[in-house]
Amino acid sequence: MKLSVIAAVALLAAGPMVGQTFAQSSSSATKASDQELNSLITTKIANDKSLTPDAIKVKVEGGVVTLTGMVGKDADKARAEELAHVPGVVRVENNLTSRQKATDKVKDAGGTVAHESKKGAEKTAEKTKEAVSKTGEVITDGWISSRIKTKFMGDESLRASDIKVDSNDHVVTLSGAVPNAAAHSKALSMAREVEGVKRVIDNLKVAS
Repeated sequence: MKLSVIAAVALLAAGPMVGQTFAQSSSSATKASDQELNSLITTKIANDKSLTPDAIKVKVEGGVVTLTGMVGKDADKARAEELAHVPGVVRVENNLTSRQKATDKVKDAGGTVAHESKKGAEKTAEKTKEAVSKTGEVITDGWISSRIKTKFMGDESLRASDIKVDSNDHVVTLSGAVPNAAAHSKALSMAREVEGVKRVIDNLKVAS
């Protein structure tokens, strides 16, 4: 009876020490296991001809594998993850980057820029189209002034008038003298009818 009590006390006293030793042993075993897994996975990836081992980093902690680095394409990313699934691995965190996706992004960005440039060119073309007369001539300030003067020269009531025509940003200014009120009104009307004219500023004087 006394012997049993002494044995029980000895076991109780040794209990914490035994538990601590077991925990340390378990921790060491886990680290050793992680190192073994790391070595195994790294070797498998290095021996796979379709992958570039220098671009793939393997880290194992508590049975969880983390893959980082760069691979050539999406298929390589999936292949590396497949090789990492060896016995003892809890899960694989695949943080690899594919060069293929990076290239696609650059292409998409280039396509967007090209699309925007095309839209800008189309808008410019539309503006240019609007600035072309019915006869196909580009409407400039010089073209407007010349057109108005030609119309005045072809009209009997305005042919002898001393009218100066100035165009600036499609705004026409008429100055000088006309023989009467009818000629004055006609000059303004004819100037407004010319293509491209936004507005006519009247600085004309009636001689009579």
